[in-house]
Amino acid sequence: MQDLFSTNKYLFRYKYHLLGGIVFVTLANIFAIVPAQAVRNSIDLVADTIQLYFLYTNTPHQTKVYEVFAKSVLYYGLIIVGMAFVRGIFMFLMRQTVVVMSRLVEFDQKNEIYAHYQTLPLSFYRKNDTGDLMARISEDVGKVRMYFGPAILYGLNMITMTILCIGFMLSINVKLTLFTLLPLPILSITIYYVNTIIEKRSTEIQKSLSGISVFVQEAFSGIRVIKAFAREQDSLRQFAEESEKYREKNLALVRVSSVFTPSVMALVGLSILIVVFVGGIEVINGNISAGNVAEFIMYVTMLTWPFTSLGWISSIMQRADVSQKRINEFLNTKTNIVSTENITKSVNGKITFENVSLTYSESNIEALKKVSFTIEAGQSIALLGNTGSGKSTLANTICRLMDPLEGKILIDDIDIKKYNISNLRSQIGYVPQDVFLFSDTIKNNIIFGSNISDESQILDASQKADLHQNITQFAAGYDTILGERGITLSGGQKQRLSIARAIIKNPKILILDDSLSAVDTHTENTILNHLETIMKNKTSIIISHRVSSAKLADKIMLLDNGEIIEQGTHHELMKLGKKYAEMYESQIEISNIV
Repeated sequence: MQDLFSTNKYLFRYKYHLLGGIVFVTLANIFAIVPAQAVRNSIDLVADTIQLYFLYTNTPHQTKVYEVFAKSVLYYGLIIVGMAFVRGIFMFLMRQTVVVMSRLVEFDQKNEIYAHYQTLPLSFYRKNDTGDLMARISEDVGKVRMYFGPAILYGLNMITMTILCIGFMLSINVKLTLFTLLPLPILSITIYYVNTIIEKRSTEIQKSLSGISVFVQEAFSGIRVIKAFAREQDSLRQFAEESEKYREKNLALVRVSSVFTPSVMALVGLSILIVVFVGGIEVINGNISAGNVAEFIMYVTMLTWPFTSLGWISSIMQRADVSQKRINEFLNTKTNIVSTENITKSVNGKITFENVSLTYSESNIEALKKVSFTIEAGQSIALLGNTGSGKSTLANTICRLMDPLEGKILIDDIDIKKYNISNLRSQIGYVPQDVFLFSDTIKNNIIFGSNISDESQILDASQKADLHQNITQFAAGYDTILGERGITLSGGQKQRLSIARAIIKNPKILILDDSLSAVDTHTENTILNHLETIMKNKTSIIISHRVSSAKLADKIMLLDNGEIIEQGTHHELMKLGKKYAEMYESQIEISNIV
């Protein structure tokens, strides 16, 4: 249970809920046990009164004996009913403390995990599946909640009931108590071995469930591809196979539980037999009364559920421990993207790369190799190159989505690592290559990342991105709800909305990462003409594999395999007559053919 120890902070946080639960569980169990003494007295009363009743047969005293007997039985009956009612109140209160505590812990833990997810770098998300991330924040947290709720509640119930029952039993007859508790060591050994099996199978179940979550998330995200290739039945077959594996693992755990519970019940039944046999001998010997035997049977019955629930509690705790271990794996993952000095200031936009190198650890691909250049504040630069040349990686390092392994990146001659990360990113307008839109309105997607609510500014950004006319064709206009990942829009419309989102911030640094690849030439020219005005007094980086997108830039850099192989103006590079000139001429030739 090592991993569950990390959740003890929640027990301290909600200590009053826990203490209240302990008090109410104890009181509820006291009012469950006290009626057993009333039953004992009732049975002893019946046994004694019957003899006295028949002793006064055919005398006026017989009626008086009956009246006293009836009133006494009614008195004990009312005590038992009253105790049950009071116990019900305390049972309600113990759930209002312990179960409520478990829901509060669930709320806190989900928020903590989600907040931690936000701090982790891109490399973390490249290594882990989205479905697995979702499973840990939902399914695994749910299993931990069961530990803080039912496991603690019934665990407290088991402990207090056991202590109270055994205490009362010992006060009546030590010999009978010891004989009654003889099966308990066998029960303890059984639980020990069963727990080992439960832990192993619980781990397998959680991994299988995580695999199903990953599969379903990918299937729904890629539903277009599945339908386009008519692979619905194949996808269904794979899901059925994964579900079957999950079912088999669950049934394996259920089989353990199904053997464990009857075993516990058999041991409890054995205890009752011992009570009747040994208790009968003690009654004959005059050491206890018949009422004590009935009282003992009630105590053993009361202990039945606590000891039966022991296996269930153990299963919950083992599952919770496995789930918390999975949660801790991510919570213990720390981001390496941190600020060294937390500088918060408005930047001018000068960007300097000094021998920057970066290698992706998961693939060992060297994305950048000793890259050095300077972009003056307000200057624009075009980064050109084939797929995999390192253009997007370079953009990601400026936004500090990842840090280089070697070299330094300076903004306004200050190491980028010294800036407050949120403050720096808020001054960068970034249009990523892989456009992501939220399942929200078009308007909210445009203003995402900014505090702008002015309709005129939203309209202006939309027009500059050449998106306004498309939006007006929707019945709800800017209030149109987009499907998941913006599926409502075409590829070109998604890119233009992403451009509008970036430029509405009026950033000091503007990065366009292949943001015009999905638009036609006419739309590209329209957007570039608007960008010419937008880019004034902004440090702008235009990343593309098209030379046409570079015409607005003050300077052009050509990347190949993570290295800058050429840089200069369009005329300088054409005069050089190397890679850029070849690229330009081939793309112009293709454009003329089209």
